[in-house]
Amino acid sequence: MKKSKLQSDTKWMNRLWLFISFATAMVLWYILSILPSTARCFPNVVVVLQQIKVMIDRGCLFTDIASSLISVFAGYALGFVIALPVAILMAWYRPVRNILEPWIQFVRNIPPLAYVPLVVIGAGVGRKPQIIVITLATFLIMCVTIYQGVINIDETLIKAARILGASDKDIFIRVIAPATLPFILTAVRLGAGVALTTLVAAESTGASAGLGMRIRTLNNSFETAPMLLYIIIIGIIGITIEKIIKTLERKLTGWQEKREI
Repeated sequence: MKKSKLQSDTKWMNRLWLFISFATAMVLWYILSILPSTARCFPNVVVVLQQIKVMIDRGCLFTDIASSLISVFAGYALGFVIALPVAILMAWYRPVRNILEPWIQFVRNIPPLAYVPLVVIGAGVGRKPQIIVITLATFLIMCVTIYQGVINIDETLIKAARILGASDKDIFIRVIAPATLPFILTAVRLGAGVALTTLVAAESTGASAGLGMRIRTLNNSFETAPMLLYIIIIGIIGITIEKIIKTLERKLTGWQEKREI
């Protein structure tokens, strides 16, 4: 009973702090919207919300959201599908690690915007180069995260499994997979964030629609209100994906002990 009441009080406190945080942000936004030095960059919240109808009337809001989501999820899924086996092979086999790790670390430090022109030359314009850029960016971060998870598994567990006669397949299924699952889910979360932050660079590849493409177009015409609206939409999509992944993480790794904050 006491535990249930404590959990209920914690939820209410979390909601209260969320309200305070939101209210503080709104007040700060209002202040920025009336200061002469920042008013042009941060239009009033009412003006920004009015841009929803404006962009719908232009026939581009839902088209842009759908186009960006297709590119993000396609690139994100491909990045994960490639990163998972590559990371495991790197951690499990030293020759694979010695060959691939230096190049992964090298490319990981290059901003996606730097190699977008090369991707466009090789793949042309449209959705294909967008997916390639997002795939590459998400692959790099997820591969490194999963690799670190596999490489840091307690060697004693693996040796004990071998002594008991476990094959490589058994070790992977019964030892490596459960121990690596929290790292895989962390990689999934990081990959989702990278996919969205890479979106603007990916959609500079001659896209005809998309949130990133529209932000660049609005920037060229100095329409700050709809531009800010599109930036907020990207943030909302990111938070939504984050919440979904966190829920999945709680369900799959409920056995893992975590420090209460």
